Amino acid sequence: MRRAVLALGLAALLPLPAAAQAPYPDRPITMIIAYAAGGGTDTAARTLARVMEKDLGQSIVVVNRPGAGGEIGWSELARAKPDGYTIGFTNTPGIVTVPIERQARFKLDDFAPIANIVDDPGGIWVLADSPYRSLAELVEAAKKAPGTLGYGTTGIGSDDHLAMLALERLTGASFLHIPFAGSSQVRTALLSKNLPIAVVNMGEGLVDWKQGVLRPLAQLGPQRWEAAAAVPTAKELGFDVVEGSMRGVAAPAGVPRPVLDRLAQAVQRAVEDPDFQKTAQQQNLPLRVLGPDAYRAELLALKAQYEKLWAAHPWKE
Repeated sequence: MRRAVLALGLAALLPLPAAAQAPYPDRPITMIIAYAAGGGTDTAARTLARVMEKDLGQSIVVVNRPGAGGEIGWSELARAKPDGYTIGFTNTPGIVTVPIERQARFKLDDFAPIANIVDDPGGIWVLADSPYRSLAELVEAAKKAPGTLGYGTTGIGSDDHLAMLALERLTGASFLHIPFAGSSQVRTALLSKNLPIAVVNMGEGLVDWKQGVLRPLAQLGPQRWEAAAAVPTAKELGFDVVEGSMRGVAAPAGVPRPVLDRLAQAVQRAVEDPDFQKTAQQQNLPLRVLGPDAYRAELLALKAQYEKLWAAHPWKE
């Protein structure tokens, strides 16, 4: 009898069989956005979350934690429990550059990439009635009045900021950098004429351009994005500047691989969903889907690239 009782006690200490464990996910998931509501990242994230919910069978609660060039939101994601119930949107180059440029509260290794969704080329925008009709005119104006021509970006070390620093190095022009917490705030400042220039991704300015409110002077991809085929690249115009922003999803490092794979599967199915495809087209999202391993490899390659750039040209204010 004592042996039987002892056996039962030991059995109680053993982990339950996988079949007896609750399937993942069995409760709502939180998705952290490191930028302000209303911008391109926020819009893409909320669109993706709505469709992922159908596959996962659980709600996804989107929360915005903007500020410090993304550091506030990404630090919160890095500190979260790696159980698959907290995920977040990751943006390049910020997710890579913030820990390079300062003592940040996170590092790239603190994340487990799930999937990349969007690869949005940068863009240089002015109001439709702006006196600057070309990128060359803009550069000449900045040369004539150094440090006075303001441009808004989504933060220090963002792709927008790095693009303009590259333009300054190439041309000898000097602009005035004005960082914001998100592209929606940059847009508001430009529309209210508190800024002469907005440097935000092409997908974020396309609607205003089509409505005749804004005018792009150049896009900053390696080639023209088909949704903005009429807009020349900076390289075509003689300025060798290429920058953009990849937007994907990540979890805290240490999340179990089966959970990571389940989330990646949900992202893939969401992107293939007709509702998402339709909405992505309406929102002008340049899609480029990468799985966990390919996304990680891309981020590591960018890290090496930006570490080399920082050593040569630190992007300080």
